Amino acid sequence: MPDALWTVRESALRRVLLSPLLVPELCYRVGAWSHRRCYRWGLMRRARLPAKVIAVGNLTVGGSGKTPLVGWLARELAARGRNVAILSRGVRGARSRSVNVVSDGDHVLCSPVDVGDEPVLLAGTVPGVPVLAGYNRVALGLRAAALYGAEILLLDDGFQHHRLKRDLNLVCIDAQVGFGNGHVLPRGPLREPVSALRDADAVFWTRSSPDATDPLPEHLLEFDLPQFVAPIVPTQLRRLGGLELESPDTLDGQDVAALAAVARPAAFRRALENLGARVVAERSFGDHHLYRRSDLDSLDRKLRWITTAKDAVKIPPHWAEGLRIDVLEEEVQTPDRVAILDWIAAELEKPSI
Repeated sequence: MPDALWTVRESALRRVLLSPLLVPELCYRVGAWSHRRCYRWGLMRRARLPAKVIAVGNLTVGGSGKTPLVGWLARELAARGRNVAILSRGVRGARSRSVNVVSDGDHVLCSPVDVGDEPVLLAGTVPGVPVLAGYNRVALGLRAAALYGAEILLLDDGFQHHRLKRDLNLVCIDAQVGFGNGHVLPRGPLREPVSALRDADAVFWTRSSPDATDPLPEHLLEFDLPQFVAPIVPTQLRRLGGLELESPDTLDGQDVAALAAVARPAAFRRALENLGARVVAERSFGDHHLYRRSDLDSLDRKLRWITTAKDAVKIPPHWAEGLRIDVLEEEVQTPDRVAILDWIAAELEKPSI
């Protein structure tokens, strides 16, 4: 090997080995791998619920479209006459260690302070479908089956929840981000190695173009997984606390400010810019941040603020008095709708293992 080439490779290897995040990454990778293997090999027992369980999850940290896909699947399966309930862990809720009925299908019964933002968002956007939240999703599933006769349980953010036996594992991948730099936390965005896709049943490419016709990326072909396009697109603008609706197209050419407490605020900014808006100011908080009234006091009252639906459930309208805050609502709009639902129906007909 030429000396120059060896020097380059030796330097690259040294940079990798001396990375301060290498050891934490290896520890996290081994821990995630071991946890999954313990359940796969039967060293730790999984619980079987009296219903079919569909887990919707991801491999990366936050922002891959799991919750919108869960809401979409719940609506579509219910429209096909299936008795569905949603199980969510909830984040930062004061009652997260309890079994909480967030919605009985008719009424929203909990607040984001109780159970976190995502269960409350789902409860408000999927009418007719019960939503339960709490850390113990075995207990949630038993309650959903007993109270509502649920025959299908949708597990929001459930790919890493190995304690439950699942009939289907659906993995969301943000089409714009993919797997980032390919490293596991804390060196990269992955919650576990890409090899975990061997336990997946299908991949859903989110945040792609609604009319995408290009071939899907080929780097997952080794896993031989069905792949579906599930774009999450803006559908309407709603005044916070109001009923007035506008098309997102009205943002074209407008100066706006972005208000968000999401995993990827830059992605929210891009969504606004893709609609033609000029983002002249931003106020960002950590994902799942529970707003305080003081958080809004510093906002420029001359600007038109745009926030997400997940944020809106945590902002009482009277807190925003004197502010213009609009909510950008999104939903899954996929050309694969019939194919997805037919595939799920066929898979659920198979005997549970």
